[in-house]
Amino acid sequence: MGSIELLIIAVGLSMDAFAVAICKGLSMNKMSYRNAVITGCFFGGFQALMPLLGYLLGTQFKDYITSIDHWIAFGLLSIIGINMIKESRNTCEISNEDSFSLKSLTMMAFATSIDALAIGVTFAFLQVNIIPAVAMIGIITFTFSFLGVKIGNVFGEKFQSKAEIAGGFILIAMGCKILLEHLGIISF
Repeated sequence: MGSIELLIIAVGLSMDAFAVAICKGLSMNKMSYRNAVITGCFFGGFQALMPLLGYLLGTQFKDYITSIDHWIAFGLLSIIGINMIKESRNTCEISNEDSFSLKSLTMMAFATSIDALAIGVTFAFLQVNIIPAVAMIGIITFTFSFLGVKIGNVFGEKFQSKAEIAGGFILIAMGCKILLEHLGIISF
């Protein structure tokens, strides 16, 4: 997997966190850069940690399923993408109370990074260099989350569902690309 593909996957994964960060921004009366940085750190950190854990888990089973790894990658990316598109129809619930509490941020960061765990398993099958991959995912998610808080505070809900839809389509497209490359139908 090349740097461009990894960048595209990182952007796709960050869209869930971006959408939630928009909700966090909506909950603030006045923009707080401190809260935006904290939100970015939580979401970026979890989004980097989960693929690492998935990768470590996936390497344990890699030898048993290498003949179908491309189908697994396609399936996982497609399911995650479809789920993101479905979730885009839900609007965020705005609450000033505890919006930036440790408990709230941890729960939201964990919830938005579950799909990254599955991506980490996929990375193990595709033999991705995991350290640069998780660093890129973490940095991009931090950036999108920070910007999401700012955008949410300024523009409101109109970008939330669009971000999740875009992320879903990006992940589905990457899954299709991996499958078609492995089957020899396309090559990049």
